Amino acid sequence: MVIRIYDTMARQELELKTLKDNRVNMFVCGPTVYDLCHIGHARTYIAYDIIARYLRARDYSVFFLMNITDVDDKIIKRAKETGEDPLVLSGRMTKEFYKDLNVLKIQSVNLFAKASEHIPEIIAQVKQLIERDYAYQVDGDVFFSISKFPEYGRLSHQKPDELKKHRIDPDPRKRNPGDFALWKAHKPGELSWNSPWGMGRPGWHIEDTAITGFYFGPRYDIHGGAVELVFPHHEAEIAQAESASGERPMVNYWVHTGILRIKGEKMAKSLKNFISIREAVEKYPTEALRFYFASSHYRSQIDFDEENIRRAAETIESLYIIMNRIKSLAKTAPKNAEINKEIQSTLEMHKKEFHNAMEDDFNTPIAISSLIAFAHDMDRLINEKTAPEDLEKALATFAEFGAVLGIFEAKEQKTEEDVVPNLMNLILEVREELRKKGDWASADRIRERLKQMGILVEDSPKGAHWKKSPIS
Repeated sequence: MVIRIYDTMARQELELKTLKDNRVNMFVCGPTVYDLCHIGHARTYIAYDIIARYLRARDYSVFFLMNITDVDDKIIKRAKETGEDPLVLSGRMTKEFYKDLNVLKIQSVNLFAKASEHIPEIIAQVKQLIERDYAYQVDGDVFFSISKFPEYGRLSHQKPDELKKHRIDPDPRKRNPGDFALWKAHKPGELSWNSPWGMGRPGWHIEDTAITGFYFGPRYDIHGGAVELVFPHHEAEIAQAESASGERPMVNYWVHTGILRIKGEKMAKSLKNFISIREAVEKYPTEALRFYFASSHYRSQIDFDEENIRRAAETIESLYIIMNRIKSLAKTAPKNAEINKEIQSTLEMHKKEFHNAMEDDFNTPIAISSLIAFAHDMDRLINEKTAPEDLEKALATFAEFGAVLGIFEAKEQKTEEDVVPNLMNLILEVREELRKKGDWASADRIRERLKQMGILVEDSPKGAHWKKSPIS
């Protein structure tokens, strides 16, 4: 077994070689919690959830660490707008983030680390950088000096002169325009902590390296995040961590997810063009969203497409139908039936395809193709004469694939009680569209037909509702 990972630094796939036996220390940049997370975040966090799931499926011991940026300019600005204490706002939004992850079945993170709970570690790392002459103090602010770190830009593959065209915070007190803040002096109305440089708060970049240094030490295996964080955030992390510890490389594999676009633009809170995770899961099943995102490679740029999510939901439904058919056959399978060699060879072929895809930089689109082909082949080959061992292996393979992708985890298969409400809500949506178009006759006809079937539809200012009643 050889797992290959595309490393942003090397710009190529590299074989996974861990620092400690089968242990993988993986850090992923979490959200800045000033608002609800959007489905662009969902795409990123689902990708790393699948990566962690697969590594564990291949017997790696994964410690998955994610930070929570709960001290930041955006949080302070939003808190002023809402009249809240910044930490109260960020605490409230952190709880909402946890709820979103739970709904998305992202449960692979071992530890969430809040920046506000690691201020001593942050101060200690800033002190290290000053003592090593990589940072300097100006009026209570502390800046990292990029001229002291000649390799600044190696992750984004840019020279220091080229980095000047990127976003920087102008400040005439800086020795170099590209120098970035490690510690920010207190301003009236802002949250702050005491430090050797006076009251203040950490800069964004130092939060992550102080956290990873505390839990992992100066070096670890995988650092993940969205591709837009390569510069300046991840570039700054490398400069800080390696300068503070004197050890390199800080990370063996830099992994980045592609951008999710909507109507041709990057989905972002700042652009106000985002769809929250909360809105998405109200409209689409969680498994459909996971399947939709996994249908594209995690490094690819994709455009949000509701039609493709609907297709993903239909595909999931068809896979459940095949699985449930096999479960039904397993209940009455002839105990003395011979094992079918074709079923066994087909099953092993698809398992090999699935794992080959996942070992090739976690290529979920190919893995999903293997899953679908496997399901269709099992549906073709399995019948009422199939041996119990074949049926059990088929179901175990569905479970194995599903455990990696985060699907097929419903405890019970769907029943009439599950299907009827969803079907009725769909019928009422169609009826409401007819009413909006002024087609009252068709809308009334639907209501009368439902009444004949024992279902009463009641219209109200808040919308239509239904309930069962005796058939008249």
